[in-house]
Amino acid sequence: MTEPLFLQPIFKERIWGGSTLKEEFDYPIPSNHTGECWAISAHKNGQSTVTNGTYAGKSLHQVWEKAPHLFGHYSSEVFPLLTKILDANKDLSVQVHPDDSYAHEHEGPQEFGKTECWYIIDCEPNAELIFGHHAQTKEEFERLMEEGRWEQLLRRVPIKPGDFFYVPSGTIHALCEGTLVLETQQSSDTTYRVYDYDRTDNEGNKRELHLQKAMDVTTIPHEDNELSFVEEHRTGAVITTLVQAEFFQVFKYDINGAASFTQNGYFQLFSVLDGQANISVGSDSYSINKGDHFILPNDVSNFTIDGNATIIVSQP
Repeated sequence: MTEPLFLQPIFKERIWGGSTLKEEFDYPIPSNHTGECWAISAHKNGQSTVTNGTYAGKSLHQVWEKAPHLFGHYSSEVFPLLTKILDANKDLSVQVHPDDSYAHEHEGPQEFGKTECWYIIDCEPNAELIFGHHAQTKEEFERLMEEGRWEQLLRRVPIKPGDFFYVPSGTIHALCEGTLVLETQQSSDTTYRVYDYDRTDNEGNKRELHLQKAMDVTTIPHEDNELSFVEEHRTGAVITTLVQAEFFQVFKYDINGAASFTQNGYFQLFSVLDGQANISVGSDSYSINKGDHFILPNDVSNFTIDGNATIIVSQP
């Protein structure tokens, strides 16, 4: 095959969503309350579709099952990663995710935990997010939560475009109003909601909270992960290693000319955040543009990207 798998995203409406996904990427969003673009996904709750080549029209899950050689026979029952773009037009609920063992035990043997990371594509001036908490013990956490002393409990962090956060399972977190984020995560949709600002839906109902499960899985006290971003300057590109962690590696490619690459993992996921370029695989060349998402399968060993573009690249 030796060609990229270009993918058609799917979109999710959320009470905190907006219209930025259309304004920024010209995506065909279903409404002005669209919060999530599931860009590269084989998860049962939303599956991307291949748009080109041999597997055009197939879901990523179908390709994963039918053509394991494309993914280097990667040893996982499910496609391991999920790439999203999130439009936090309003504050997201304060939440936490379980690890694999807790998810298997409490949500079912087919469910996985959720470690994730965020690249801040854009945000309002003075934007912030909730990342961690100030409680030193489980008792203090529970007391502040029960008394509704959220400002005292939750840790707020200022953000700017280009910031990056690694969010292991067990981390209390929430994106806040006016933030556009690319998220790389385990392929999981398991979220435990801790606090939702007492919001109600169109019918006046508050969204469900999951306080006991959240208490079970939250890391107390909060632990910050020290990230050291490593830049590699090469002809035509600057490659920044954002994180190398248990479930994924994530890189930022700043392309400013023609750059040659060798794929050294099982397969790679690409999301073009800005600009335009061409990717050459063998004798074939493919145009890649802002908002495109694709996978380079295992049989692509060498490739060249030529143009001016910012691309987030991940691999399991």
